Amino acid sequence: MSHSTLHYRAFICLLVLVSLAFGWVLWPLVGAVFWGCILAIIFIPLHRRILARTGHRQNLAALLSLGLCLLIVILPLAFITGAIVQEAAAVYERIRSGQLNFGAYFQQTVDALPAPILSLLQRFGVSDFSSLQAKLSSVAVQASQFVAGQAINIGQNTAQFLVSFGVMLYLLFFLLRDGASLSRRLREAIPLGEEHKRHLLRKFITVVRATVKGNVVVAITQGALGGIIFWVLGIQGALLWAVLMAFLSLLPAVGAGLIWGPVAIYFLATGLIWQGVVLTAFGVLVIGMVDNVLRPILVGKDTQMPDYLVLISTLGGMSIFGLTGFVVGPLIAALFIAVWDLFTSMNENAERS
Repeated sequence: MSHSTLHYRAFICLLVLVSLAFGWVLWPLVGAVFWGCILAIIFIPLHRRILARTGHRQNLAALLSLGLCLLIVILPLAFITGAIVQEAAAVYERIRSGQLNFGAYFQQTVDALPAPILSLLQRFGVSDFSSLQAKLSSVAVQASQFVAGQAINIGQNTAQFLVSFGVMLYLLFFLLRDGASLSRRLREAIPLGEEHKRHLLRKFITVVRATVKGNVVVAITQGALGGIIFWVLGIQGALLWAVLMAFLSLLPAVGAGLIWGPVAIYFLATGLIWQGVVLTAFGVLVIGMVDNVLRPILVGKDTQMPDYLVLISTLGGMSIFGLTGFVVGPLIAALFIAVWDLFTSMNENAERS
C-alpha cells in the first residue's frame, strides 16, 4: 500500500468520524435544523423575487422573506395550535365528566344494526360487543389524557421550544441569504459526475416542495371542509375534528375518512338519516374528491411516484420519524428510485462502451 493511499484512507476515516460527531452535536436540535432547511427550500423561489426587487441586498431580502414566512406559515400555525389546545382540553373535560361517551355511542350503533348484520358479525366471531365498548371507552380516555398531557408538556418545555424555534428562524435567515453559495459548495463536495449531481439535487428539491406544499394544501383543504360539515351538522368539537382530519389527510387514500366515516355510520345506525346521508355524500364527493384530484396533481405528478408508493413511504416515515416523516418518507423513496435509475443508466452506458 502506497504512502499516499494510506494518507487518503486515514483522511476519509477522519472525515467520517468528524461528520458523525457533528451530527451527534446537532441531534438535540435536529427538528429545528430539518424544518429550517425545508422552509428554506420552499421559500427560495419567493426569496429570489424579493432579492431582485430589493436590488440584490442580501440581508434585507432575507429579512423580508423571513417575515413573510412568519406571516404565512408560523403565525397561523401558532394560532391554530392554541385553539386546538383549548378545544382538546374542553373535549377531555366532557369525556371525563361522561358528557361525551364514545363507548355509549358505539353501543347505540350496535343496538341499531339489523339482525342479519348482527348474526353475520357473530358468525365471524365479532360478538363480544361489551368488551369492544369497554376498550373503545378506554382508548378514548387514554387519547384525551394523552392530548391533555401533551398540552401540559408544551407548557413545561416552553424554554426548549423557544430555543428550537429561535434556532430554526436563525438558520432559516442564513439559508435564505447564503443558499446559493451553500448549494454550490454542497454540489462540489458530492463525489459524483456533474450531471448526476444535478439530477439528484433537482430530485431532492422537487420532492421536498411537492410533498410539503401538496400534502399541506390537501390536509388544510380536507380539514377545513370536514370542520365545516361537522359544524353545520352540530357535532361538538368541530375544530378539533377538523385538525385531526387534516393530520390524517397526510395519509393518502385513507386519511380523513377515519374520522367522518364512523360518525356517518353512527348517524345512519341511530336514525339520524339525513345527517348520515349528508355527511356520507359530502365525505365521498367533496372531501374524498380533494384527495383524488389535488394530491396526484400536487404530489404524485411532481415526484413521479405512484400513489401506493407515496402511501407506503408516508406511513413508514411517520412511524419512524413522527410527523416529520410525511416529508422524510417520500423523500427517501424518491431518492431511492433516483439513485437506482442512475445506477442502471451508468451500467447501460458502461456496457455500450
